[in-house]
Amino acid sequence: ETSEDDSTKEDDNSVLSIQSNNKDSKEDDNETTPPPPSKKANIIEVSEMSSTSVMEGIEQIAINITIQILTKRGFKLDVPSRASSNQIYDATKDRIVLGDKRGSRTFLNVKESRKAAITTRVLQLLHTVLLKKIHITKRDLFYTDVKLFVDQSDSDGVLDDVATMIGCTRSNLHVVASDKGLVVGRIQFREDGDYIDCTKMGVGGKAIPPYIDKIEDITSDAEFVLLVEKEAAYMRLAEDRFYHRYPCIVITAKGQPDVATRMFLSRLTSELQIPVLCLVDADPYGLKILSVYMSGSKNMSYDSASLTTPDIKWLGLRPSDLDKYDLPEQCRLDMTENDIKTGKELLKEDFIAKNPEWTKELEIMVKTKKKAEIQALSSFGFQYITEEYLPRK
Repeated sequence: ETSEDDSTKEDDNSVLSIQSNNKDSKEDDNETTPPPPSKKANIIEVSEMSSTSVMEGIEQIAINITIQILTKRGFKLDVPSRASSNQIYDATKDRIVLGDKRGSRTFLNVKESRKAAITTRVLQLLHTVLLKKIHITKRDLFYTDVKLFVDQSDSDGVLDDVATMIGCTRSNLHVVASDKGLVVGRIQFREDGDYIDCTKMGVGGKAIPPYIDKIEDITSDAEFVLLVEKEAAYMRLAEDRFYHRYPCIVITAKGQPDVATRMFLSRLTSELQIPVLCLVDADPYGLKILSVYMSGSKNMSYDSASLTTPDIKWLGLRPSDLDKYDLPEQCRLDMTENDIKTGKELLKEDFIAKNPEWTKELEIMVKTKKKAEIQALSSFGFQYITEEYLPRK
């Protein structure tokens, strides 16, 4: 069963995969060649739109389809290409963006008729959802027409296509993933009119809602956001009420970040203007997760402006911490050949190369061939991370 959250395989999400996959790749649709690009390549980026504007965009596509059919030409959909070859890392923006290549889906073409049918069906369903002023999950959407969609990945992919066709964010389509991220600490806001105080939400904190557009009136006296990779570390911080001793907001996406958590973090830093400190495992994949928060992912490159948070500080767990804090040998794990390969490739990444300290840390990891998880700090005591490690950091 396809998961409702937006996390995918790590190799598909990082800037690393963009640079290695920017060669010719197989396209889902017939890609049309754009005009010769100027010195500064054109990109496709979406923006926030009202429900009325999104419905008007869907209706305009329906009118275009109708006109084509009435002239007995069948119909063809113009769709921005989201293929790997059209994913670009923009150094000036410091994030992944979508290039301006476009493709077409022709209903009268046997190879493309099913994809065209799925697209029009999704457009119809989205228009109904927007008209009713409700939100549904991606799983709900899939089950409305299982015989046509067959696999949820087909309907999920078309959702992103529709967002680029209309020019809106995916959240504007009112289709969301299930709750995944958590937040606790010094932040208050209204969610669909209800007042939420994240210092009074119990030990587990508050689930980050998939519809960020319903969050309003954000207030906080926090001095920083503490972004945590693992839920176990988050629960330790929440139970110890770490945010009372050090005024902060603690957030986790329980591993690979989902869209709602990334959007929530981006909005917090934009409105509150406070720094973000990140706590991830001392391994290559911890850094790749960090890169998704900072530079974006391949799947959502068209909406990277609202999903990325630049200049996140890597607080720990750093490779140099293994010796600095005398981590026991049994807590240091041997890196696999794939780990070492990934580490060496990360050294070529822009977001690593521009930071000499991060480069030095990664070189230590590759040289020693050792990695460690955040939970390894528990070897010094269950509350060592909140009482010793983080205060020193």
